[in-house]
Amino acid sequence: MKPSTDWSHQWIFYLTAGFLFGAALLRSLLYYRDTPVMSQVLGLLMVWLLLLMASETAISRRWPRYFPIYLILQSILVFALLFMPDASDFYAVLFFILSMQIMQRFSPRLGAVWIGMFTPLMTLPLVRTYGVSKGIAFALIYTAGNVLSAAYALATQRAHAARVRNQAVMQELQEANRQLQAYAAQHEKLAVARERHRLARELHDSVTQTIFSMTLTTQSAALLLDRDPGRVGAQLDRLSQLAHSALSEMRVLISELRPEKVGKGGLAFALRRHLADCHLPENLAVSLEVKGDQSLDPAEEQSLFRIAQEALNNIVKHAQASQAQIRLHLAEPFWIEVQDQGQGFDLQRARNSGRVGLVSMGERAAEIGWRLQVITSPGAGTRVRVEKKPSEGRQP
Repeated sequence: MKPSTDWSHQWIFYLTAGFLFGAALLRSLLYYRDTPVMSQVLGLLMVWLLLLMASETAISRRWPRYFPIYLILQSILVFALLFMPDASDFYAVLFFILSMQIMQRFSPRLGAVWIGMFTPLMTLPLVRTYGVSKGIAFALIYTAGNVLSAAYALATQRAHAARVRNQAVMQELQEANRQLQAYAAQHEKLAVARERHRLARELHDSVTQTIFSMTLTTQSAALLLDRDPGRVGAQLDRLSQLAHSALSEMRVLISELRPEKVGKGGLAFALRRHLADCHLPENLAVSLEVKGDQSLDPAEEQSLFRIAQEALNNIVKHAQASQAQIRLHLAEPFWIEVQDQGQGFDLQRARNSGRVGLVSMGERAAEIGWRLQVITSPGAGTRVRVEKKPSEGRQP
């Protein structure tokens, strides 16, 4: 097992080891005071401490194979302390420190084998000092201490590993969130670019062409002014019609640059407000019919409003219709239709040419899980229908 270098969980080990070693040292000073073996005991304890603080840190972390050697050396020192003349059992607490280190370095199964080896090392000198019954009793008590120390170290190690994994997962989630935000920003930029492209095409296909026609009409009127003044009036009427048409088209484009949002009044209210405020041409009458009063999801209402707005704009720009109807069905099955009695168009040709309006309406319908249907043909008007797809398991 790879040693951990994270201080956040190692300080518990060092604090515990400090208390246990301090207790053994203080007990030695009190127990062997004014005895000939005092210097030997203190020497063994200092060597044990030196191996713990210097050897294990400096060598074992650079050379993992040294750690078993370190355990053997430390165990021999504790064994020697327990065999000192008139030795007491308290030196066995030093095995607690080694048990904690073992669980930090080895797997639980291998650690249990090592800790099990401490039991005979303690039992033999304890039986020699206290007799069989007391010696075995002391050995069992210290073995239990070894197990508890090892279990605590293992729990601390696993908690640290879980914290590291959680931090890694959190970093992955943060990275995924960052990528998602970047994707959302990119998607927004693409949507803005697509909308700008659509408006540019609309300007070219509608307003620009109308203004070009106005230019030609103006030039024709100027030529007729000298040659045939009686025909100038018709040209001026034509120029006035083109000017009104260009104004209507510009108003439509401006309304798209400042899109309305469906508010608390719902989709029906937003459509009525749009029909009242969008300055439709005088020769176009649009009616709104609403059936049902069930609510839709706000995202659905917003997308349906934009689809209806786009369909209505297409009527103004291309249909040459005098009447149009918007029908909204706010009950099962949910649908909305925008229909005109205009000149219609070749749907297949329009799709092959990639008309932005059709693509935009299809994308908006797909985003909310609705189905878009366009029914038209040259001279037969156009009907745009958007219907909510039936839920899975329910027959349409």
